[in-house]
Amino acid sequence: MVAAAVLGLAGVIAGAAGIATPTPERSAPVAGSVGDRPQASEPAPPRGTPTATTGAVPSATDSIPTPAPTPTAPADPTPPPTPPRVSLDVDIVTDHKAVFAHEIRTTWCASAGVQITLAILGLGDTSAAFQREIQGRVGRWDSYADSHDGRWGPTAMARALDAYGAKGYEVRTYKTRQGALRGAAKAIEATGAPVILLAWRGAHTWVMTGFRADADPAVFADATIHGAYVLDPWYPSVSSIWGRSDPPGTFQNNAEMVRNYLPWKRPEGKYPGRDGLFITVIPTIAIAPAN
Repeated sequence: MVAAAVLGLAGVIAGAAGIATPTPERSAPVAGSVGDRPQASEPAPPRGTPTATTGAVPSATDSIPTPAPTPTAPADPTPPPTPPRVSLDVDIVTDHKAVFAHEIRTTWCASAGVQITLAILGLGDTSAAFQREIQGRVGRWDSYADSHDGRWGPTAMARALDAYGAKGYEVRTYKTRQGALRGAAKAIEATGAPVILLAWRGAHTWVMTGFRADADPAVFADATIHGAYVLDPWYPSVSSIWGRSDPPGTFQNNAEMVRNYLPWKRPEGKYPGRDGLFITVIPTIAIAPAN
């Protein structure tokens, strides 16, 4: 179902032509590994224990001291009712074709993914000229830690989005696919902004605009995400490895996510903190999409 071309050795693909060496290290909007296990509810604050009050000291004529009144602990407030567990189908984009951009070159999926994200947020267009502009600026955002061959990595994409006005994007890593999809779904719900997924072991860029789940992941920590709505910059091309790519906004079910959204593993070297993990570039600030 989903696909794209065999993309180069880039961490997320695609460097500008002529870049031979990576730029110096920079500070990066990168978050640490995010746990995938459902978080237990916050423990209720301990109920205040009244201080024991001693009665009056008996005098020689007193037989039994009169105890002081014991304070009554306030009653616990009634907890709010739990919302019903119902399935959810969310997609923040209504016209996927209007915000889609095909990658001009086989190694420009990261530039196209950033471009699509900016178009969804009303911060850019889908023209070839804008994609070339983004690609030409990668040297301002890359680093060796992000991409060992001096090209696009997920941190460079977060920096590029920030440079064009999409503030608050961060790189997040997860131990499981379901944890990554759940985190992405919660971010989409909370911000109204798309998520970038690093597909094909970090070799390709997908833009996720929605999801289907058996429950609201913002309410139920164990909600199961059944798949994602995806814009694949390689469409309409076909890959001999990954098969035929799908039209913008196609729902990729769980089987397709298992086939395409794979843990990070790059041939150019090791990436501490990423290898074997599922990578996303997630919005953390609410931004209203343009459509």
